[in-house]
Amino acid sequence: MDLFKIFSKKPSKEVAKERLRLILIHDRSNMSPDLLENIKEDILKVLSKYIEIDCGDVEVKMTSAEEDVGEGSPALVASIPIKKVKHKN
Repeated sequence: MDLFKIFSKKPSKEVAKERLRLILIHDRSNMSPDLLENIKEDILKVLSKYIEIDCGDVEVKMTSAEEDVGEGSPALVASIPIKKVKHKN
């Protein structure tokens, strides 16, 4: 394991390429920011029935799912920190 790779930053070219890729995926998915926000709220509402969520660190974004051939298709990715699972008796 190369410890220096952990501390190295991505070149700005790679960062710009990743940002452009995400913008293209978002455009191809034809999903407005308002719709994405509504989906996020609905997901959190359903999950909150079963788990306690740290709402301050929730991230929902469009990205690509890698397929076997060609470019990835749009994918919705959610990072939702869980505080505690609610147990019903």
